[in-house]
Amino acid sequence: MGQQKLIWCSQPYEPGLLEMLRSAADPEELILAWSQNASNLAGVVRDERLLSDCHIAIGQPDPQDVIDSTSLEWVHLTSAGYTRYDTDAVRQAVRARGMIVTNSSQVYDEPCAQHALAMLLAMTRQLPRAVRDQATQAWHYNAIRRDSLVLARQTVAIVGMGTIGKRLAELLGPFGCKVIGFRRSVSGSESVPTHSIDQLDESLPNVDVVINTLPASSSTANFFDHDRFARFKPGSLYINIGRGDTNDQRALAFALTQGQIAQAYLDVTTPEPLPADHVLWTTPNCHITPHTAGGWADEFARQLEHFIDNLRLFRSGQPLLGRILDR
Repeated sequence: MGQQKLIWCSQPYEPGLLEMLRSAADPEELILAWSQNASNLAGVVRDERLLSDCHIAIGQPDPQDVIDSTSLEWVHLTSAGYTRYDTDAVRQAVRARGMIVTNSSQVYDEPCAQHALAMLLAMTRQLPRAVRDQATQAWHYNAIRRDSLVLARQTVAIVGMGTIGKRLAELLGPFGCKVIGFRRSVSGSESVPTHSIDQLDESLPNVDVVINTLPASSSTANFFDHDRFARFKPGSLYINIGRGDTNDQRALAFALTQGQIAQAYLDVTTPEPLPADHVLWTTPNCHITPHTAGGWADEFARQLEHFIDNLRLFRSGQPLLGRILDR
């Protein structure tokens, strides 16, 4: 018989889900981290003593613990984002030891894509405006009808064609809008016309809706800045469900105030939570949700099911879903 595998977990699953994990892990031994992640956004768990002997990790382990471990064979992140692990040091350790790293993008692509679509429909149909009017018992019949749009006449650019962007493009298909994608590396197998992100600027003046799904990295920090917002088609819409630091928030507020952008929707900000005195809270036509695009009632159950599916693949030596960092 081979060596027993030890599975380290920092995700705070409720008792029923924890029992589900224990059952799926058998005959491996489940090791619970000394502290648990309050959420995927709350930071990492430093647990070098327990993690050092484990072979599989699920949750948000500290990147330095991952680098230092000589036993880890597979790290499964309970988030879609993996910015804190996307470093030369972690990549070097992953490649040197043949470690597998996977993320949970396939858990969050559907809710994030639906969330972005919901806000896009709300903005084109002037629903936030109507909700504000209801609070003051106002009836702006002509103005709201005049400013309402249908997607069939819109060109939508998805910037960052990962799993979320791909699913969003699929959801937009039946509405008849023109969807174009932009990403760093174009494979040619994308479901919609997709271009290098270097070509975005020349396309922006002809785009009605820009949807930002970019991850946080040194190359995407303030990617949408004052100069790039100035290239937007006047009166266009902007949605960010990627990461808050991929846009210059004060530049966005300025573009909204000047009417260069008609409406913006943000599920992500910098910092989070957004301070109560931040200009975006009171910027006209800026709509904000508290990083909830990926949330849903069965989030943790689906997250765990995804890990268990991958655990079966891992045991049988098959390719795992959502593999990252080693490519």
